[in-house]
Amino acid sequence: MTDRDAQRGGAGALTDGDVRLGPREASSGSTLPVRIELLRQLRRRRTQITLGLFALLPVILWIAFSVGNDSSGQAGLSLTDLAQTSGPNFVIFALFSSASFLFVVVVALFFGDTVASEASWSSLRYLLAIPVPRVRLLRQKVIVAGLLSITVIAVLPLVALALGTLVYGDGPLASPTGETLAYGTGVLRLAIAVVYIALQLTWVAGVATLLSVATDAPLGAVGGAVLVSILSQILDTVDALGSIRNVLPTHYAFAWTDLLTADVDGTEMARGVLTALVWATAFGATAVWWFRSKDITS
Repeated sequence: MTDRDAQRGGAGALTDGDVRLGPREASSGSTLPVRIELLRQLRRRRTQITLGLFALLPVILWIAFSVGNDSSGQAGLSLTDLAQTSGPNFVIFALFSSASFLFVVVVALFFGDTVASEASWSSLRYLLAIPVPRVRLLRQKVIVAGLLSITVIAVLPLVALALGTLVYGDGPLASPTGETLAYGTGVLRLAIAVVYIALQLTWVAGVATLLSVATDAPLGAVGGAVLVSILSQILDTVDALGSIRNVLPTHYAFAWTDLLTADVDGTEMARGVLTALVWATAFGATAVWWFRSKDITS
């Protein structure tokens, strides 16, 4: 089903009581396969542009380093200087540059566009009348959004590692504190860091999904999720909040940096994953409840 085909919905509101499955109930569990929805989303220009931009970002960073390379005469090495010493260090710079905002925007984009886009195209009623059970529709949309988000999050470090190793060599991973890790160990630690970042961003997925079922405006859902992330980051800088900051979803966003040390203490990372999953579960459960009881008017 193409985006244009999806716009052929009927008029009027549709609630759960309006859909009478009858003999088709047995086949409703096979509607909207993940494969079909994934192919549909991959054909969308916004998905292709997003993947392309994240694949090009390491190239853009490399060009920026090459064009703007100068000797500042400062003592010690900055993160920018370290980025140009080896492939793993180049990946670290790319992750630092993207983790707190760009990755948030990507996850918010894919999850915030799940249901809201169908509503904006007036195709949501059409999907539910096929019939696609509401919970199944939301689940399939979330699975596809998760696959796309993970792909984009993985593309950036993979391209950065390949380009960085080619340009800067396969030297060790070095942290600003002076500790170093062998190339193979560094790559393994970076892989774990990417997995942590993906898990930590599940709370953004939950917020974006909730906003997507609550509004018919995809940009509103995406923008709202990004604003919640920014607000959490701002509150995390307020020392007066004390230990309350520990429950903020962005408090452990950079806990993955513990992986850059020789002796890894995974306490902060474990807390970060737990906090993110708790928030994601809360927002996700609310999204399911909201969507199941919502009157569909578009």
